[in-house]
Amino acid sequence: MTGRERILAALSLEQPDRVPLFELAYNESSIIGIARHFTDKLPPPKPVADMEPEELLMIFDALALFLEELEIEGVTARVLHHEEPLGNDYFKDKWGITYKRNPFGLAFPMEGPIKSASDLKGYRSPRFDPDTDLMMLSMVKARFEGKKAIVFSSHDCFRYPWGLRGGLEHFLIDYMENPKLAHELARMSTDYHKEEVSAALDAGADAVTFEDDIAFNANTLMSPAQFDEFLAPYLKELVDVVHKKGGKAIKHTDGNVWPVLDRFIEIGFDGIHPLQPQAGMDLKRVKEHCGDKVCLLGNIDCMELLPSGTEEEVEQAVKQAIKDAAPGGGYIMASSNTIHPGCKPENYLAMVRAARKYGTY
Repeated sequence: MTGRERILAALSLEQPDRVPLFELAYNESSIIGIARHFTDKLPPPKPVADMEPEELLMIFDALALFLEELEIEGVTARVLHHEEPLGNDYFKDKWGITYKRNPFGLAFPMEGPIKSASDLKGYRSPRFDPDTDLMMLSMVKARFEGKKAIVFSSHDCFRYPWGLRGGLEHFLIDYMENPKLAHELARMSTDYHKEEVSAALDAGADAVTFEDDIAFNANTLMSPAQFDEFLAPYLKELVDVVHKKGGKAIKHTDGNVWPVLDRFIEIGFDGIHPLQPQAGMDLKRVKEHCGDKVCLLGNIDCMELLPSGTEEEVEQAVKQAIKDAAPGGGYIMASSNTIHPGCKPENYLAMVRAARKYGTY
């Protein structure tokens, strides 16, 4: 089987010849750290915002190199967002949301253009531009089409609405005090991303991951009733678009999603990622609960194990995950979020080796 076939089989709840591997993202410094095991032609580690175009191309080549060397079955393509520099590590995106970048290059929304419902009247959402927004997808397709599953990473109906409001707390208060505004923002974001994911699937993506986090370690950010009102209908629209185009839909969210896990299945998601162990998402329990209804992705701890554990401990965790979730198919091995700068490259490689050692059906 090809890597693409393995991922699509698992997402269809079928059993491939081995447990496939996939990551939602590798941070640039992580790419360099892993790729150093295969090549010395790499740019020096620094924030991606400071990289020249040729350095970014080298990063992509380094990623492609180790994905091929390690025979990783799936690869993510995402939108390379336009950034308007504002100075002092602040920038504005095309939605008009202002961000501040941290020392690792990650950015967090600081201010949004929708301070009140009246601001929405004069606001115009950005236009989807396939030439720029699908640039990375085109690069991934040229390199991996037919060989690896190409997973397009999209937002959905939650992340941009709270960014537009200038903070998560403002948007969650809207659920109670200004539900009309909350629905209007969710509607705007959903319509934009329906167009985006439809174009991505037409352009060669096999699956779409909707990556808006809706939970923290203890619980979901909203009640199940609020999820049903403000998220579920819009998520259903997005999943329906993916399925009509012949693709697979994966829901990503960190945290404890037990309160809405069955709702994800009712909406029609083909996969759920990343099943964070610190948030009570015990892999064996999740498999027993719904492993015959939805593909499970993830659960290899990237908070403590991959950054600080030994290679032997990584191997044992992988062996246990395969025992708990792989029987019968419907499991894709991945970290419990992403391969971020804190993860040891050697531990990631140990995870891959162990998956190959124990993951053959």
